[in-house]
Order: sequence, then structure tokens, then C-alpha cells
Amino acid sequence: MSAPTLTDADARWCENVTVTFRNTGGTAIRSGTVDFGTHIIGALGIDWGTIRSSRPLPAPLAAGAVRTETYTVCVDSWRVPLGMHVDTREVTAAWQ
Repeated sequence: MSAPTLTDADARWCENVTVTFRNTGGTAIRSGTVDFGTHIIGALGIDWGTIRSSRPLPAPLAAGAVRTETYTVCVDSWRVPLGMHVDTREVTAAWQ
């Protein structure tokens, strides 16, 4: 899995997270999840908390295949008052 690329979404409580998955194993990946740790950042740069979320892994992913996927990761709008923003800092994957 590559390091995530982050871009702004249409709302300050959302972010587009692009990740490239590479199956280096000898068998296809049938299923799995991608987990995100999205931080709520205040106007002065203070980290107010982390919200965890997950999405399905783009599967199936054949042996040796590469796939890039963009996820729109959002938190509840009330968690991100005016002047604050989100920053998805942790992205992990688990597959079967």
C-alpha cells in the first residue's frame, strides 16, 4: 500500500484520500478493509481528536495487480466548526 495522497473535498469536514494498492502475493485478495484515522485540527493547529472509519478494500485484486482508489473520508459536520479542518493521518489495510 502506498502512502496516502490527500486533497480537499467540497466540505471542510471531508477529505479525498487516494491510495495505491499493490498485491505482491501469489494469490488474489478477495476482501478486506481500509481503515482511516482522521484528525480534527483547530485554527491554531491543535489536534482536538481522531475519528476512526473504515471502507471496503477494492477487491478482488489479482496476484501482481495494482489498483488506485480514492475515498472521500468525512466526519460529522458538527465536529468541525468554522475555522477547523480534517487531516487523515493514518491509513491501514487488512485483507484476506
